[in-house]
Amino acid sequence: MMRLIGLLLLLAAPLAAEAHRFAPSALDIRALTNGEISVVWKTPAQATSSVPMLPVKPDGCEVLSETPWFPEGTGKVLRQQWSCASETLEGLKVGVSGLAANQASAVVSVRPNSEVFFQEVLTAGNPSFTVPAQRSGWATALHYLWLGAEHIAIGTDHLFFVAGLLLLVGWGSRLVYTVTAFTVGHSITLALVALGFVTNPEALIEWLIAVSIWVLAYELSRPDQKSRLWDKPWYLVGGFGLLHGMGFAGALAETGLPQMHLPTALLFFNVGIEVGQLLFIALLTALGVLIAKVSSAPWLRIAPVYLLGAVSTFWVLDRTGSLLG
Repeated sequence: MMRLIGLLLLLAAPLAAEAHRFAPSALDIRALTNGEISVVWKTPAQATSSVPMLPVKPDGCEVLSETPWFPEGTGKVLRQQWSCASETLEGLKVGVSGLAANQASAVVSVRPNSEVFFQEVLTAGNPSFTVPAQRSGWATALHYLWLGAEHIAIGTDHLFFVAGLLLLVGWGSRLVYTVTAFTVGHSITLALVALGFVTNPEALIEWLIAVSIWVLAYELSRPDQKSRLWDKPWYLVGGFGLLHGMGFAGALAETGLPQMHLPTALLFFNVGIEVGQLLFIALLTALGVLIAKVSSAPWLRIAPVYLLGAVSTFWVLDRTGSLLG
């Protein structure tokens, strides 16, 4: 198992330093009572390409006003006001340019009115979204299930944390208890932030998530001096889960939840995160069995810990700059 985790972490190392850059951008579009359309575009401040990522307005719409870019957390924000010939948002095609050049994704949320909400993840292969009629409860469940799995798949730091948990507790009942504690923790804050009961200090939470990975790496580096984290890891891991839940909720809180199917959307978004997390654990386990049969290189036992330490230290320092800036 340790050999496999080491190999996968090494393969993921080039992506680790880009964890912020691969975070999805957010485009919020909502109809106003005066017939105009409010557009808020948020994207990471640190670009990966000279090609800008910008919202693409539908045919038949014009930009009435636009604010200068302004900073918000680790990103930057652009606000626009549109006027469209159509009396409703349904059927309009919105999109984001520059996704391919920046190897990025964007979460688009559309609110035709206060009662209706749509959300879609745009990628280089799918850079636009046509606003449909209101989703049914079943369609909402499937959509948010997929959206939750997408969030965990692109959350490099969260996957590194899960890999660290596997290194800490191994495979068995301790892993079940530890993952359950992590799930309970991030489920609580995910709901609280998404529903607006708790404010998400984005830069601080991202820094604390990096610190949680660093703590795991530190503990793994001294197996002969085991602390309480080794003996009963679920308590501290549950606390770390609270932090990671706020990280999961960041993009979801910014784009909103459908008022007509709020409990369904929140539940299945969380289920999607768990499905993605369990698939990642299953992948590590299955491939670990195969690699253990063909390789016994001693460096694979040490590399994961050093890599976790190096990457988490970089994240802590990088996010400290964002926090203080």
